[in-house]
Amino acid sequence: MNILTLLIFTPILFALIIALLPSAWRSSFKFVTLLATLIQLGMSIWIYYNFKTGVSFAGINHESQFQFLQKLPWINLDLGALGKMQIDYFVGIDGLSITLLVMTSFVLVIAALASWEIKSNLKGFFVLFLILDMAVIGVFCSLDFFLFYIFYELMLLPLYFLIGMWGGARREYAAIKFFLYTLFGSVFMLLVMIGLYLSVTDPATGNHTFNIIQMMNPANYQPDSVFSVLSHQTIFGMPARTIGFVILFIAFAIKVPVVPLHTWLPDAHVEAPTPVSIILAGILLKVGGYGIIRICVGIFPEIAHADAYWLGLLGVISIIYGALNALAQQDLKRLIAYSSVSHMGFVLLGIASLTTEGLSGAVMQMVSHGFLSTMLFFLAGVVYNRVHDRGITHFRGLATIMPKYTAFVVVAFFASLGLPGFSAFIGEAFSLTGAFKSASVNGVLPYWMAVCGAFGILLGAAYFLWTLQRMFFGPVNLKGGSVWKTALTDLNFREKITLLPLALLVLVLGLMPSLVFDKINDSVVTFIQFLRLK
Repeated sequence: MNILTLLIFTPILFALIIALLPSAWRSSFKFVTLLATLIQLGMSIWIYYNFKTGVSFAGINHESQFQFLQKLPWINLDLGALGKMQIDYFVGIDGLSITLLVMTSFVLVIAALASWEIKSNLKGFFVLFLILDMAVIGVFCSLDFFLFYIFYELMLLPLYFLIGMWGGARREYAAIKFFLYTLFGSVFMLLVMIGLYLSVTDPATGNHTFNIIQMMNPANYQPDSVFSVLSHQTIFGMPARTIGFVILFIAFAIKVPVVPLHTWLPDAHVEAPTPVSIILAGILLKVGGYGIIRICVGIFPEIAHADAYWLGLLGVISIIYGALNALAQQDLKRLIAYSSVSHMGFVLLGIASLTTEGLSGAVMQMVSHGFLSTMLFFLAGVVYNRVHDRGITHFRGLATIMPKYTAFVVVAFFASLGLPGFSAFIGEAFSLTGAFKSASVNGVLPYWMAVCGAFGILLGAAYFLWTLQRMFFGPVNLKGGSVWKTALTDLNFREKITLLPLALLVLVLGLMPSLVFDKINDSVVTFIQFLRLK
């Protein structure tokens, strides 16, 4: 049994165990879920340490260079004169996916620990949680577009119910809005996927294929097919490949989320329970960034190069717009949600630069933001679970009554605003370096985009430091008075053992970014070379 297959489907085994356990054992469901995520984390760490580096293991557009490969026939149909349809169960990883896989496994452990606050319908919650776990891991491992799409869509169902059933007062609205936004992008992605399938043939068999790696090779496209590089076919008066790129980009940009496709995110975060907010910000947003790199840019490289200016512009708009909105927020969770919009803008700016530095920065920023957003939303959940309020102006002087909690908040805020020594600084610095290099070397992006990105870091410092000053320092002044002061107890043991590894990770990655860069470098260099060849 392939290690990636075990990693993907382990949660389903534990979900079945929870489903079969009697409701009288409901107190054990959280332990079963935590065990499942810990086993996954152990497997992902094993994969990380056994992941080979070097040009011969770069992956990208060479199937033989992917690691931990498993390829099995899954769906076989004889279509007569139209040939045969074969869909493979095809999984494997390269440098673009290994660090995201480890980050995802770790974030799921934190989300499982945060789920201990859930009190109602525990069986349903943890079964849905583990189905979602399987889907997000599957996305980062899939090399067959059909399989990728199934895992991508499978994320929708559990998230819809997790928000709609265990969320806040406006949970139904937030769940429906999230579902419709994501489904809108996914439906049209399906059409592009079918078009790519009908355009690409496997050189070994001569049959059409959903193989993502084969789709990256222009030689595998039938000359008269709709998405062939040589094709002059148009859709709505535009080249078919441009339309395909735009549709796929919109589908993934909704997940990132890129302004103006971001409006589902603040509502979903505010209404979602803490563990779901952690998964949304820590993992789901990275699925969007990963999809843009692996599928949009990988399959349509010439369109990505031609439209790099617009991708960079959207990244800059997301950075500035998200930061300005965060400055205006009075709800702590909504502030963190808009900060995620801003920070993920650096990912898009790094991708748009089409440079090794920019792409390395984008991947580093996704890994860093995965840990930091997890930490921030967990910290927001600590206060909310005690007094059921998140209003920034409703708290003052928390450092006096919750000193240990404040210490972790200080680490999370300073790390998130890009202080040197922490992981976010590395990700943002490399993304901006890529943008500057892109402007000076190949002229893909103008200089002002890098300048605006740097200004976004300044705005990030403003909203984090202002929030820190208002909530934690000065004389104690709580909206709930003495009742809140009694309820706002400092961190318990479970919360401290959850937050401590996150704080250490963002510090270690800031001081030793080679833990990420050493694994991704060969794939990033190969990917950029692949783009330039096109």
